[in-house]
Amino acid sequence: MDRIRSSEADAAEPIDGVRLAPLVAGEETSMQRFEIEPGATVPEHSHPHEQTGYLREGTVTFVSGGEETVVEAGDSFTVPGGESHSVTNDGDAVARGIDVFSPPREDPEWAE
Repeated sequence: MDRIRSSEADAAEPIDGVRLAPLVAGEETSMQRFEIEPGATVPEHSHPHEQTGYLREGTVTFVSGGEETVVEAGDSFTVPGGESHSVTNDGDAVARGIDVFSPPREDPEWAE
């Protein structure tokens, strides 16, 4: 069994106001913690991994598959692998949550 303490996860800020920290990775999935400051946007991008997540705090707006979806604290979400998507925090509070990727997203470009 592998364990990574949240306090030990090395966070990166690949985009102003967006902090990402890789957590554990297994054979089928990987997990990351994210924080998105008010006004920050993760620009449109895609990756082959299916992405599921849970928003613990705040509110964000996803644009995925040409549709806009507001995700609030306590909501979970999924983005199919290969689908272009972006996310913006238009709220007044930091958005915090967890993403899970399948297959594992090891060595993402932003971690370089």
